[in-house]
Amino acid sequence: MTSAHFTEEHDMLRTQVRRFVDEVVRPNGEAWEETGQIPRAVLRRMGELGFLGIRHPVEYGGSGADTLSSAILAEELAHSSFGGFTATVLVHTDMASPHLAGSGTEEQKRRYLPGVVSGEILTAVAVTEPDAGSDVAAMRTTARRDGDHWVLNGSKMFITNGVSADVVFVAAKTDPSAKGSRGISMFIVERGTAGFSVGRKLKKQGWRSSDTAELVFEDCQIAAANLLGEQNRGFYSIMRNFQNERLALSGMAVGEATEALRLTVDYVKNRKAFGAPLWHKQAIRQRLAMLEAKVEAARQLLYHAAWRMSRGMDAVREVSMLKAYSGELVNEVMYTCQQFHGGFGYIQESTIERMVRDARVLSIGGGATEVMLEEVAKRS
Repeated sequence: MTSAHFTEEHDMLRTQVRRFVDEVVRPNGEAWEETGQIPRAVLRRMGELGFLGIRHPVEYGGSGADTLSSAILAEELAHSSFGGFTATVLVHTDMASPHLAGSGTEEQKRRYLPGVVSGEILTAVAVTEPDAGSDVAAMRTTARRDGDHWVLNGSKMFITNGVSADVVFVAAKTDPSAKGSRGISMFIVERGTAGFSVGRKLKKQGWRSSDTAELVFEDCQIAAANLLGEQNRGFYSIMRNFQNERLALSGMAVGEATEALRLTVDYVKNRKAFGAPLWHKQAIRQRLAMLEAKVEAARQLLYHAAWRMSRGMDAVREVSMLKAYSGELVNEVMYTCQQFHGGFGYIQESTIERMVRDARVLSIGGGATEVMLEEVAKRS
């Protein structure tokens, strides 16, 4: 077992995901970077293998597994070195669809969850706006009840899977008079709904095999039955799922840092300078060794936070620490690994060049480092 936290089933999952990454993702990832999205056939294959429904209830096709399984999935997908691929999957499995699984009615779950688990339905979650990110209470998108319908107006920004998602879970103000975080609700909006459009596909520094969009709602009318969870209680659903999101992103950071170090150790053991491999330079191998120690510490914190969550224990402090630490650490690792690749590390055909670009957002998305440190400070 890779950790005392894990069972044989956990280790089997790790082996299966690693095999999929080696056989499917690594050989094709460059092509997906060019097209800017993951083929739906690949997502359906992941559904067949059970990767998209790990945490979802068995009665809807899922595995009903625990949070540790999510940590494994995130970490192993990140070993692919393609952050955009990993983001596409984890937004679907751990950031968007949990809103449905956790707050949906039986009718809503029967309608959508089997497709979510199989990969036939791709999901996104739309909370962030141009002026409202981690400050969820500042959102301006509204939803007004009109008879048997809700009418949505506003826009969302930086939405991963926003272009290709079949179903988007949208946060909107349903009580404009409510102060702060009160009066926010979640809604299910299907692609093709009148008044709902992709304002533009956003060009990014990294995660290029993942689509990111601005979404626009102009008198977008949806059925009253598409309210997700309790009216005016959406903020609590968002906050609750932030822990899943931050754990998944931290798992990405740990996996990517581990992969970058593996690539770099291999490179410096073979790259010769001044008549000997770079590995023979004490300063280089010791710096890499220290980074390996830091990444291992982050990995154990990842497993500990996931273990607490899997047992229903409060883990906001641990997850916030983890997100802040791993998001900064993966960027420290990438900087050093690119430095030790020399000029080759600056060329786009090198894996490390892409990994540097992909990793940058991990200290920003899902709660910037500064926000995470404030969450820790509140609980100190």
